[in-house]
Amino acid sequence: MPTAPRTASKAASKRPPDVAIVVSAYNRTITDHMLQGAVREYEAAGGKGGDLAIVEAPGAYELPLLVMEASLIKSVRGVVALGCVVRGETDHDRYIAEAIARGLMDVALDTGVPVGFGVLTVNTIEQAIARSGGSDGTGAGNKGNEAMRAVLESIAAIDAIGRAGESGRLRGLRLALAGEAADKAVPGAGRSTAGKTKGSRTTRAKA
Repeated sequence: MPTAPRTASKAASKRPPDVAIVVSAYNRTITDHMLQGAVREYEAAGGKGGDLAIVEAPGAYELPLLVMEASLIKSVRGVVALGCVVRGETDHDRYIAEAIARGLMDVALDTGVPVGFGVLTVNTIEQAIARSGGSDGTGAGNKGNEAMRAVLESIAAIDAIGRAGESGRLRGLRLALAGEAADKAVPGAGRSTAGKTKGSRTTRAKA
């Protein structure tokens, strides 16, 4: 059940919502760079890296379960999943990747908590390096940054829709994305910032 919006100071209103990160320990060099990218993105949005809950998963296959558990914590508004699956000599990687993608989507749909998909599925380690910010993790194209940004923008969109629904003014709502995803938004649409209203689609009780 949605909670009533709380009054916050101007400074507090700029702080991004609470987010958890679940990161696979497998292919650690790659996932560490993605983790660093996700933390930098959160800090760029006005948050503190030390405020993030960071949980390490044994491997990418365990991500959906741990993401589900994190999403059930009442204060968590979104979860970023980070992992790296590299193609091998058999089809094992494909089955793993499909199971992870399906599991993470199920978490988001079952709980109403946005899940950032930061799981690389690549043919070579070189491709993984290129998608995790390069050799030092600070270059362009870091999927950790992108997954965090997607979560924060999804939370903002959910809050905007929730506020519009509560006010009975959903008709004519236009919501454009901020940041680098803005080119995918509807031209001329207004932007929204994250609010405090919790989603109402949770099907399992949060702790």
